[in-house]
Amino acid sequence: MADYYFERDCRTPYSESHTILVDEHAVGRVDLHFTATVVHSTLCVVESLTQEDVQELIETIDEELVDSVGVSRDEFIVHVYQGRETGVFSDSDFGENGNGTEGSSGGPVTG
Repeated sequence: MADYYFERDCRTPYSESHTILVDEHAVGRVDLHFTATVVHSTLCVVESLTQEDVQELIETIDEELVDSVGVSRDEFIVHVYQGRETGVFSDSDFGENGNGTEGSSGGPVTG
């Protein structure tokens, strides 16, 4: 079993977002959304993880992130996407009107 580490990227009263690391290498991202009775999750992982790895990761997320929040829940729903990251983009990549015409670097945010 891999030793997963979660680095929180952001948190709101009803959601959290984490980068998933193994040995300081990003292997995925998980977004958690808390409702009154259900925790919804979107899990994006790298292509190299096996189905067994993904199942172990879901169990780890449930134990370390969902349970630690202390919310009462009836269901934990996880949507899993597997692939590769193509970039991280922000408003600074686009012009004032958001269409990339003013001051656009046209590329992903790095570092």
